[in-house]
Amino acid sequence: MTETQRKVGFVVCLVTIVLALLDLQIVSAATVPIVRDLDPEHGIDKIPWLVSAYALASAAMLPLYGKLCDVLGPKRVFTGAIATFLVGSALCGAARSMGELIAARALQGLGGGGLMSVTMVVIAHLKGPGEKKGKGTNIGGLVAGGAMAIGPWIGGLLADHANWRWIFYVNLPVGLAVLTAAALALQLPERPVRRPIDYAGAALAAAFSSALLLVTDWGGKRYAWSSPVVLGLALAAAVALALFLWRQLRAPEPVLPLSLFRVPELRLGFAVQAITGGAMMCAIYYVLIYLQVARGVTSSSAGLYLVPMALGLTLSGSLTGPLSARGWSARTFTVSGTATTALAFVLLATTIGPHTSLWLVRGELLLAGAGFGQLVGQLILLVQDAAPRHQLGVATTGIRFFQTLGNALGTAVFGTALTRLYATHGPGGDVTALTALTGTARTDGVHAFVDATQVVFWGGAALMALAALLALRLPKPRPSAATALHRDSVPGNTCTSATFMT
Repeated sequence: MTETQRKVGFVVCLVTIVLALLDLQIVSAATVPIVRDLDPEHGIDKIPWLVSAYALASAAMLPLYGKLCDVLGPKRVFTGAIATFLVGSALCGAARSMGELIAARALQGLGGGGLMSVTMVVIAHLKGPGEKKGKGTNIGGLVAGGAMAIGPWIGGLLADHANWRWIFYVNLPVGLAVLTAAALALQLPERPVRRPIDYAGAALAAAFSSALLLVTDWGGKRYAWSSPVVLGLALAAAVALALFLWRQLRAPEPVLPLSLFRVPELRLGFAVQAITGGAMMCAIYYVLIYLQVARGVTSSSAGLYLVPMALGLTLSGSLTGPLSARGWSARTFTVSGTATTALAFVLLATTIGPHTSLWLVRGELLLAGAGFGQLVGQLILLVQDAAPRHQLGVATTGIRFFQTLGNALGTAVFGTALTRLYATHGPGGDVTALTALTGTARTDGVHAFVDATQVVFWGGAALMALAALLALRLPKPRPSAATALHRDSVPGNTCTSATFMT
């Protein structure tokens, strides 16, 4: 592959990551105009499915994408995921009913799961023989983190100033350009190996993740936690997980080999990534809620407060290269990033109040972004560097899978804590009723809400402190020669990173 093809392929990957993450979030900002247009009478009841369909389908496909990448080669899987995503986007834009839109969102999510996960595998192949290890993965992780931070703001802009259908149609010209460039520029080592694919294991993983995400999405909101629906879904998730683990122990080619968890870097990296996913959603989602509920900031303006977090991600990420040259390893960045993020949550928990300076909130989000910026790329690099060469695909998609589960669990746990704390101490018993309160009741409600939000941020600090302790247990980097010998001792095939060939 020529240097020009590498650069074009790298840009293709970055644009693909942005497409995947923006579509995961921006639709939530346009639900009102969508319902008003497609089903003004009954569409409001279908909003949870509209928001969840993409995330459910995306998470369900992640384990299978990793195995397909290892068996068929990353380019084929990458272009197939893009094509699926574009078909789903076109159908979403053309939908004439809520049912059609939800089905199209699910199809779009099937492709979107590959856009984020397989793209990281492709980036690993794009590094030249003499290129610095981790360069592409770091930038890809930073773009992902930045897209997560500014996604709600972009969604608000599109919802306020454009027809909601353009949220989906805008993907088509960009996606077609990406698909064409990928077909022409990506010259990856494609040597398919005839091996069975564990479709049963993939189906069980999909069932588990779907049931778990529905529990976290519906529990305490659409249904009570003790309702038969939520309890049934929780039982289904537990049964699916048990069957999945049983299948992985017996399948000749498991979609998520349990042998990966014997590698300390992978076992601890997956855990830190899941914790980071939950904490990042806490920082983004509950700061936005605080700004809107307690400070009266509009939804569009609240999204602008995430720009400092994106700036922190970019600034800290830009320093990873120079610091790596001075001897910082992925382990060092992981320890530093988790500690920095824990400090940011402590500051949020101790300073958030009814009259806190909004510039102080921006500064704390900047610090949180600086911490997350040290993690989003380095954790992927850590896992890719430690994974056996013939399992690079499943390891890379595995870290994305655990992040998705962490996002869902973190949002559910923190949301439940906030709701119950406010219900216990706040007037009205419901956070949604706070905006309608006036006078003394409004003042008491805001103070109760702020107290509950502080507890949520203390929970985020505890999570990141746990992540820091896990990061300290990561093995120190092995000498490069020993690492190369270890890689060469494992039979490899198509998904070999260029990092392992230096």
